[in-house]
Amino acid sequence: MLYRVIGIMSGSSLDGLDMAFVELEETGGKWSYEIEAANCKPYNNDWVSKLQKATTLSAYDYLFLHAEYGKYIGEEINKFVDENDLHHKVQLIACHGHTTFHAPASGITAQLGDGAVIAATTQINVVSDLRAMDVAFGGQGAPIVPIGEKLLLSDFSLCLNIGGIANLSFRRDSGYIAFDICAANRVMNMLAQLEGKQFDEGGMMAASGNTNTALLTRLNELTYYAKPYPKSLANSFGTDEVFPVIQTFSLSTSDKLRTYAEHVVMQIRNSVGLINEKSKIENQKLLVTGGGAFNTFLITRLKEVLYTLNIEVIVPDATLINYKEALVMALIGVLRWREEYNVFDTVTGARRSSIGGAVWIGQEA
Repeated sequence: MLYRVIGIMSGSSLDGLDMAFVELEETGGKWSYEIEAANCKPYNNDWVSKLQKATTLSAYDYLFLHAEYGKYIGEEINKFVDENDLHHKVQLIACHGHTTFHAPASGITAQLGDGAVIAATTQINVVSDLRAMDVAFGGQGAPIVPIGEKLLLSDFSLCLNIGGIANLSFRRDSGYIAFDICAANRVMNMLAQLEGKQFDEGGMMAASGNTNTALLTRLNELTYYAKPYPKSLANSFGTDEVFPVIQTFSLSTSDKLRTYAEHVVMQIRNSVGLINEKSKIENQKLLVTGGGAFNTFLITRLKEVLYTLNIEVIVPDATLINYKEALVMALIGVLRWREEYNVFDTVTGARRSSIGGAVWIGQEA
């Protein structure tokens, strides 16, 4: 069975709206994919401000933004369809939306982007609210990408995504485990913006700085890191907890970036090491995607550190780096449409695996 789907993702780094038109084919239980077209629509300053401030709004204003952002997503999809001549080719849209509130311990997770508005704007069927069902079953609602790693990227036993938040997944015989490691690009971008840059291109600023041991120790002592998995992070961890700690130190921005890059590498190493202790599997391959895969300094340090664990770090082509999450959202949407499990309980800690996603019929009957 062949499915033609647009996957939509907005990450916590606020770099833009990722859109990927993919062909997903299932034959005898085996899945394959092709990313036929993809684009990232950068957010202008107005949208960055709106998304950053969303959690401070009144209930009325939040719902207004939910609908407004859904309209924005729908309009951007229509432009994407026009630009790539996809008229009458798209069967489904799977939209993750932009995470605002995420408190699974309290039974809530919320992503901006009203699926009904997207469906009405595009007149294409939409699957949205991809995390809500897992949280309702007592899970973390994150990470949800491992289903894609199992069905589409099975050559890799370890998959690392370095986006606004870094998360790791591991394939084992009894199922997948995955969890959020630490805040990543969200914090590094905030530091680069202190110098008038959107991000630290290639990690050059970090490479020119020095590691501050006192700050590194303070960061590594944050209580989240001692928690067992399954566990997940809200965007506020980086903005409200990590960044203020960094700012208490009177250091140059380059030194702060260098120290934080070392912190990210150290936490990834700790997480991979913990998995290795339990799995006893050697010579593994680690697939790295997300914007952080373009941070040459960060990846170089990661390769150096993981080499000691006999783990080979693989950085794929730019399309998969940039659009892996949009690709997986497309798959999650298709599985929801097929009424098949698309979130693993072994990953999120839910009472059972679930079929997540709300369906909105935009297509005329």
